[in-house]
Amino acid sequence: MKTTSSLCVIALLLFAGAVIISTQARQTSKQVASAGSTPNQAQLKRGKYLTEEVARCTECHTPRDARGNLDNSRALQGAPVWIVPVHPDQNWAQQAPALAGFAAYTDRDGEEILEKGQGPNGEIIRPPMHIYHLNHQDAMDIIAYLRSVPTTTH
Repeated sequence: MKTTSSLCVIALLLFAGAVIISTQARQTSKQVASAGSTPNQAQLKRGKYLTEEVARCTECHTPRDARGNLDNSRALQGAPVWIVPVHPDQNWAQQAPALAGFAAYTDRDGEEILEKGQGPNGEIIRPPMHIYHLNHQDAMDIIAYLRSVPTTTH
């Protein structure tokens, strides 16, 4: 019984910490948003953090080398999907599109993908892509960051 109570307390503390971090992040995002429509360093930094550490976009949208390691010289340039489904799935994407520069998408497309989990032109997001329901500022920070990532010609 003590173990269960301890686990509940730990879970509650972790949840409270996540709420505090989320609240602080939203306040920072609001400050960034009020600075204007041109992304500033704080917005780009937050977008990079959300892209790389939270959503983990690089895991699928960055090519890998012969050893299976991410080829960071081609970060977010699009890549074959290396994750395979447990059971055959006709809808499973075989290629993760390029996100660097975000040139193939409008801001509205990005908002639909990141806030509503709906692809461009109303398409259903294909697995293994996660369905996200981000708040608007987080989506805009990610889009701003992706637009800042250079495209390569490898």
